[in-house]
Amino acid sequence: MLKKIFTKEAPAAIGPYSQAVTAGGFLFASGQIPINPASGNVEAQGIADQAVQVMENIGQVLRAAGSSFEDVVKTTCFLADMGDFGAFNEVYAKYFTEKPARSCVAVKQLPKDVLCEVEIIAYLGEG
Repeated sequence: MLKKIFTKEAPAAIGPYSQAVTAGGFLFASGQIPINPASGNVEAQGIADQAVQVMENIGQVLRAAGSSFEDVVKTTCFLADMGDFGAFNEVYAKYFTEKPARSCVAVKQLPKDVLCEVEIIAYLGEG
């Protein structure tokens, strides 16, 4: 059985999807972009600041599910420019200290022309 996760502390979905769902003891979170949930706008400018906002948004979704960064088992990271890889990794490493499995790819364009997006899968325990 799927359970939808929603928190006002992270940006609302900007399309026909949920912030996250749980199933079988796992949390599957939709990609987070650097929208400030208080304003609904992208305010951060450079890759480092945008990455911080993305990680903060992910943290809020994890908390809403009763989880944390330590429970994340897989991430998928999307960058608008692979030239930002190093700066993105510096921020990423501060949040994902358990070093979950990861894919990181450059894409042609991201929603709202942001510089990064991250989606996660976390283990919540036996479902």
